[in-house]
Amino acid sequence: MKKFTDSRHHIPPATKFGLKQTFDLINPHLYTVEQRIREQARSFDPAVEGYVAYACDNTGKHLRPALAILAGGATGKITSSHIEIATILEMIHIATLVHDDIIDGADRRRDQPTPNAKWGNTISVLLGDCLFAHALKLAASFPDNAISRTIAGAVTEVCSGEIIQTQRRFDLKLSTADYYRIVEMKTGALFACAAELGAFVSEASPASISALKQFGLKLGTAYQIYDDCLDIVGDEKESGKTLGTDLRKGKLTLPLIFLLQTARGEENQAISEQLLRGDDGDIDALIEAVSRHGAMRAAANTARRMVREASEGLSVVPSNRYTAGLKSIGEYLDHIIEPFAR
Repeated sequence: MKKFTDSRHHIPPATKFGLKQTFDLINPHLYTVEQRIREQARSFDPAVEGYVAYACDNTGKHLRPALAILAGGATGKITSSHIEIATILEMIHIATLVHDDIIDGADRRRDQPTPNAKWGNTISVLLGDCLFAHALKLAASFPDNAISRTIAGAVTEVCSGEIIQTQRRFDLKLSTADYYRIVEMKTGALFACAAELGAFVSEASPASISALKQFGLKLGTAYQIYDDCLDIVGDEKESGKTLGTDLRKGKLTLPLIFLLQTARGEENQAISEQLLRGDDGDIDALIEAVSRHGAMRAAANTARRMVREASEGLSVVPSNRYTAGLKSIGEYLDHIIEPFAR
């Protein structure tokens, strides 16, 4: 059986319950999710199957499926419905990555060529569309329409967030409130959907469902802030994907917003001009300024605060090893954000 805590996921030794123990706890379920995704690839027309299989291969940490399964276990018994929700949400996530890489012009993800680098933008756009449509088709198979409506609503939020972010590129007046709204939509919504539906399928109490939804929303938002920090100062070899795309594409992420709020006078003007140009030389100067002004540290500490708030909100959820597992994901995220807070 494939393990989901191997070296390619860069998982550190975790404290308390521990991320490794968490994934050991749900590995059989995650393995079933991966097998289910492979089955979906084979359900496409043979002329399309290869594209879908490539996009679905090596899909990363499986955080969204893990949230759905852990939320289900925290509030009841894990069933085939949890596996199906996890499968649907992972396929939606893969679809967003296919489209994101087209938008960003990224040519590497998880140490492999992106679909757009491999086959061009036209096929990749249609590939992402196929994945979205197929995931929503699977969602429609649930007898309770509330599940498919929640999933469709999350997809709408994700796509709307991407549109707003693209619309606000190179907008130096983007506020922190604007940024949080975009990030909650484009990333937080899918995390929230996973945790919410995991509890909903287990017929949890309204209080537990609401708490787990908020946990997912805050965790997903913090994860996106981490990813935005990584894009500025991360290492491409370690991350396995193209970095620096936010700066080149004019995306005002939290470290850059904090930088603009901190710099004054002529320096603020110079930074603004560098952000609008996005040349390689400007990027080096911006990276230095982000560090010097403490903007990276401020962004990372914001993410860490969100992680703490997310975990504290689980106090109304039954206390068991699955709830401990949810908290361990927060601990892991805090662990990988911490270096940016120094």
